[in-house]
Amino acid sequence: MNKKKKYDFSGYATKVGLKCADGRTIMPNAFEDMDGAKVPLVYQHLHNDPKNVLGHAILENRADGVYSYCYLNNTESGKVAKDLVKHGDIDSLSIYANNLVQKGSNVVHGVIREVSLVISGANPGAYIDNLAFEHADGSIVKDDEEAIISIGALVHDAIDMPDEDEKEIDLTEDELEHAAKDQKTVAEVFETLNEDQKLVVYTLIAQALEVNEKDLKHSNIEGDDAMKRNIFEQNDQNITHGNLTREKLREIFNDARQSQSTLKNAFLAHGYASIRDAFEDYEHQGDVLAHAGTYGIDNIGYLFPDARTTTNTPTFIKRDTEWVSKVFGAAKHVPFARIKTVLADITAEEARARGYITGNEKIDEVFTLLKRTTDPQTIYKKQKLDRDDIIDITDFDVIVWLRAEMRMMLEEEIARAQLVGDGRLSSSDDKIKEDKIRPIATDDPIYTVEVRIPANATTAQMIDQIILGRKKYKGTGVPTFFTTPDVNGDMLLLKDLNGRRLYNTEADLAAGIRAKEIVEVPVMENKVIVLEPATASKDGLQKRLIGISVNMNDYSLGADKGGSVTMFDDFDIDFNQYKYLIETRCSGALTMPHSAIAYWKLEVIPKTGE
Repeated sequence: MNKKKKYDFSGYATKVGLKCADGRTIMPNAFEDMDGAKVPLVYQHLHNDPKNVLGHAILENRADGVYSYCYLNNTESGKVAKDLVKHGDIDSLSIYANNLVQKGSNVVHGVIREVSLVISGANPGAYIDNLAFEHADGSIVKDDEEAIISIGALVHDAIDMPDEDEKEIDLTEDELEHAAKDQKTVAEVFETLNEDQKLVVYTLIAQALEVNEKDLKHSNIEGDDAMKRNIFEQNDQNITHGNLTREKLREIFNDARQSQSTLKNAFLAHGYASIRDAFEDYEHQGDVLAHAGTYGIDNIGYLFPDARTTTNTPTFIKRDTEWVSKVFGAAKHVPFARIKTVLADITAEEARARGYITGNEKIDEVFTLLKRTTDPQTIYKKQKLDRDDIIDITDFDVIVWLRAEMRMMLEEEIARAQLVGDGRLSSSDDKIKEDKIRPIATDDPIYTVEVRIPANATTAQMIDQIILGRKKYKGTGVPTFFTTPDVNGDMLLLKDLNGRRLYNTEADLAAGIRAKEIVEVPVMENKVIVLEPATASKDGLQKRLIGISVNMNDYSLGADKGGSVTMFDDFDIDFNQYKYLIETRCSGALTMPHSAIAYWKLEVIPKTGE
């Protein structure tokens, strides 16, 4: 492995001997077969888009973990990832592994399929210890400042990402012995049953032993070949109320367990010719073993397994958030919180070059400088949990689940503010101020060009206006068209005179309106601005947002060091509560003139009276 190659950064992909957030612990040399292996470098374990492949990583097995040398590619995603890592916006790694072999909760072997840059990892103690980004002149600068991160989150469950090569591993007896230390024994499980359930189990065991006396050659139980009469098929009249009581039955089974004798011999020692005869003399107690009128076991529901969820964690009922990564994630993240733009307006007549006539005085060029500064605002989400509840929830890690929800909702709120504003009244204490995170839809005309579509325009005419308005776009690259699901659906359903759809796919539609892609944004629905309110004598007028064309790389999100998205937690000793806070202090604004186009359709507001 050539480690002298100009890698972009390096660090531990996972550390051994530390418990991950999901309870598993990576053991030394669990991934020793991966030493020298080359695996993809991916963003957030997202495997559904080749754009998420940021480069590759060369793995090195060490005594204390797996070390990775990471090389970012020259794709747009790779360049964005380089900036994010360089500025410390993303400082965590994670691995996806399968073909796992475990001893209890200890992972002793596995195959690493990829390394990912992630927002937050699950394996504590791993760190990136070397940044080596290449300059334009070919030199490499190494940053000796250690960036401590939580990385190496092992994606353990094959359910998350199935692999055809995964096989069920048969552990040896020694391995099972170790694994058993982390699991309940049969005796421990049995002691969780109530008295009625225990006696039913006793009865079923006795019946099974009696039926299979001959076949169970190693049981040392002697008797008839099979049970001649099924006790569960008897009626109440056939039961002889003898001296086998609940307490006597428990005593017999305890004697068998303590003396390590056979169950048959235990019944013989207590004066019964066979297990069958003992139960035929069982004192009828309807609350223990009954016939439910004609057959079966009364309260048999006690033996049914508990209902189980199909997923480990509760499923969120939420809005569609797939668009968030196209807005928040695609914006340009800069390492400073106060964003200033200075523009020189050279479109005026005074800025034009002039012809010269001999003898005349030459006239100086005059143009105007425009400056705008955007200051940051703190945006947060806060939660709390009782410590007792955290301890009692054992099926999954409720804290990890809660933090994921908080992160998701924070990013959605910022993305909403970037496109159309947060929708709150300006007087609200919770409002994200529009001079801090500037909405693209209503930004200054210098940055966002407004195109108005007539109220009576058809869908086909609306598409024509979108295409014609595209000439006003002066941003970088090809813009993305953000719109509502209804508008996108109307355009896709457009048909010619023969009833055939004009656009077979969404990609065809995007190409038709000169956009990179079309992204549906549900929060853009019902974005309406009243231009002229209706009165009793005349109709009013309003405009409804139907789409935004913008390259989000022209939109900058800025945060000073320490102001990036951060999670805090604290314990309130008085109320025995854990409190969690996620917040960021950032600003956001378009920085290129005419880098966005907002399309508004005019609508008539009916007059309020006669």
